[in-house]
Amino acid sequence: MSMFHYYDLGYCEAFVFDEFLVNQIREGITITPDHNLKLEEIIDCHFKNGPVVYISNRIFSYSVDQITYIGTSKIHNLLAIAIASDTDINIKNTCYKGTFYNNSFQVFKTLSKAIQWVQEVIKAQKD
Repeated sequence: MSMFHYYDLGYCEAFVFDEFLVNQIREGITITPDHNLKLEEIIDCHFKNGPVVYISNRIFSYSVDQITYIGTSKIHNLLAIAIASDTDINIKNTCYKGTFYNNSFQVFKTLSKAIQWVQEVIKAQKD
């Protein structure tokens, strides 16, 4: 893994690595379809036409308008989404909202488990 890039977007912090990005949404934020525009801009800047996986490190309490996932599904090189959360209510809500995302979607109790899964997704895509 090489260096990473960091973005403080006000409503979140994004950490961009070689094949994935980790996003930490701030407390109390509501994520809407408009937030996909900034996500897509970052993905286009760092991944161009290469594949990428999005990880949400859900350490704070926030909400996501489920319609947002429909737009996220349209980001052309986004292979999958992983959510890392250790609270049962977040896991339950995220699993439901993930049904609106049309690609691979998984929820994990830890960020390290999510990153392991990302590596599997990327390797499978390359094979």
